[in-house]
Amino acid sequence: MLTALGPQLYFLLISFAFGDDGIRSYIWESWGSCLGRDIYDPIESWTFAVADFPLFQYGGAPLIVLGFAGWYLSVRRGRETLGRVLGRVIAVVLLVLSLPGPLLIGLDSALGPQCAEAWGPADLVSDRMWWGLYSLVSPVLVLLAVRPPRREFVRRSTVALTAAAILVVATLLLLPTRSAAPSKVSSEQELDCVGFGGGTVTGLSADEKRFLCQVRGYDLPDGSSYGTEGLEGWDEVSDEDVLAQGRQLCDVATRHGGDIQAPAVQQAPQVSLAGALTSLCPAVARAQEAEGRRRQEEADAYVAEKEKACAAHPRHRPRIHPVRQRRATMWTEFWTIDGWDEGFEGTVPDLVKDLVGSERGALRIWAADEIGHACVTAESYTRRPPLEAKAWEEIVEVGYESPTGSLYLVDGDGKQLPGLASRGPGSYRVRVHLRGRKLVYQVAYPPDGAVELLIEVFPGKEKKPVVYK
Repeated sequence: MLTALGPQLYFLLISFAFGDDGIRSYIWESWGSCLGRDIYDPIESWTFAVADFPLFQYGGAPLIVLGFAGWYLSVRRGRETLGRVLGRVIAVVLLVLSLPGPLLIGLDSALGPQCAEAWGPADLVSDRMWWGLYSLVSPVLVLLAVRPPRREFVRRSTVALTAAAILVVATLLLLPTRSAAPSKVSSEQELDCVGFGGGTVTGLSADEKRFLCQVRGYDLPDGSSYGTEGLEGWDEVSDEDVLAQGRQLCDVATRHGGDIQAPAVQQAPQVSLAGALTSLCPAVARAQEAEGRRRQEEADAYVAEKEKACAAHPRHRPRIHPVRQRRATMWTEFWTIDGWDEGFEGTVPDLVKDLVGSERGALRIWAADEIGHACVTAESYTRRPPLEAKAWEEIVEVGYESPTGSLYLVDGDGKQLPGLASRGPGSYRVRVHLRGRKLVYQVAYPPDGAVELLIEVFPGKEKKPVVYK
């Protein structure tokens, strides 16, 4: 009983001597999942609830007193066996309440420092282990107190029976989790998908972890994923089974040169994993890299062909000298190219005559029939250039207010033509010349460089648009 009261007496003495009540509060973060903590979490709430019951407070001292009284009365009445059973029941109850903490903390500490951190800071883990072990002393003393005298024939040692019982309980607690390990579905933190370095999954290569992250739909360091739900049908399949199915699919793909579009791959029952095979299967990764290079070469050749067509157009020869003249092949996926002052990106003005529109800090110019390219010449002037109407099919002029003097044109690929506001912040006029729109609308596949744009930017205070053609 005095041993059970030891911690309370200790903290009471400390409180009187130093004014310290012994209460400490901790807040900490931990990532991943560890065996001991996973076992302890579901039983923690009911152990605390039982420990709050008056009989179990003060280290179980009231229960020990009650058990001693029952044992004493049993012995006085000549029923020593009943008294020993009562004492052992009390000891086992206290052991069941006290043993999981130090046992599972020791288990996670043996698994590594990351698992030990799941129980809190080092000083807290040390205190919990120490007081957990100390709490075992009282029930062990109870077992020793009610053991039979040595002169009696004892078939089995009480201590041995108790130790065997503890081992059985521990085995029953640990086996379900150990048995379930092969069917574990690791979390994003356990796999360390985003690369923070806190993963707890061991025995897997970086490529295997990345493959699992992709299949589960977890975010990767480059921000890519398969969405929050991952690949359909695989969210509850264990890591081991997913990797096994992925390796089988990899073998099929390898026999076909790493081509995941091969009929044998597409007909495989686990074909839905094909999109993530790049991380797991070297043959698929090599095939994907080769396909990526081929597509890039095709795209580069396509762009070069269009730029060659634009370069073949005669250079515009202005009647007065511009401050600067820039030419470029500009691309669009949504009909227009844009012009912005820095800080006004994203503003979308309405078009005048479906050609050009402006707002403060923003321009918008038609350039293609939804998807395509235009051969663009952009010129900036310090004064109004003469009107050139003869060679152009459409001409519209609008006012433009440049808040920062940093007007630039940008296309759908991010290509920019900067420095169009020749006098810095202020009022300008933007005159847009166009030819080739009719041809684009009339022909399904118009010739390269069919659309030409001449964009002239010059100072001017007039706000109203003017349609010349």
